[in-house]
Amino acid sequence: MYIRRDKGVYCVTLPDGSDLTRADLPSPTTRRWVASRKAAVAKAVTYGLLDPEDACRTYSLSQEELDSWVKALSRHGEAALRATAAQRYRK
Repeated sequence: MYIRRDKGVYCVTLPDGSDLTRADLPSPTTRRWVASRKAAVAKAVTYGLLDPEDACRTYSLSQEELDSWVKALSRHGEAALRATAAQRYRK
């Protein structure tokens, strides 16, 4: 039996004390991006669980889109990632 091992970190501890693992990330076939899924990917990139290039390739995102998620999450929290509330958090 062969067990596939991903390269890199498998788990990171977030500042609030919770753990984020690769199992917590959304499926690579995700089509509907809700705020919680965007936040999971942005946190994974921010805290070193995923490399930004790997995240873009895995989830078919542009670098600008991923950067905007990370920026919105760091400035305003998960609420800023909701599509219906995006205009409130733009400058």
